Amino acid sequence: MGSAVTVVAEERNSLSHIARTTIAALASQLIAQSLHMPEPYWATVTTIVVMQSSLGAAWTVSWKRLAGTVLGGAVGGFLSSYVGGNLIAFGAAMAGTGLVCLLLKVDRSAYRFAGITLTIIMLVPRATSPWIVAIHRCVEVSLGIAVALVLAAVWPERIPS
Repeated sequence: MGSAVTVVAEERNSLSHIARTTIAALASQLIAQSLHMPEPYWATVTTIVVMQSSLGAAWTVSWKRLAGTVLGGAVGGFLSSYVGGNLIAFGAAMAGTGLVCLLLKVDRSAYRFAGITLTIIMLVPRATSPWIVAIHRCVEVSLGIAVALVLAAVWPERIPS
């Protein structure tokens, strides 16, 4: 009997998680669209990533994602302004952001997010300034983090006992 109760509790928890993540993703997308963000899906993707954690872990994941995004945006914006999508510069920037993350003692998640943002800014051709792309990406990621953290605080995930 105990195992049946555990299964029901786990399923209820999973259904709640699905509902929380879905609501957060929709809210993030709607807010980003209403603010006329150029790539609102980045807010939604960020919300989904953050929602996969408990509230305590979400704070940690969030600051690392934001730090990595800002680092990748700054490096990508700077380099792209001078050398565009040069692959040698991109490779050096990937290594450099990794070393910065190592020196700052942030873990591989910040480096992963820095690399993703750097790639988007340096290697995806766009007609606009790389700095505009970097700023938009940081704002979109920040919105996604904020929506996820608010929802996680208002509707915390229950841990089955």
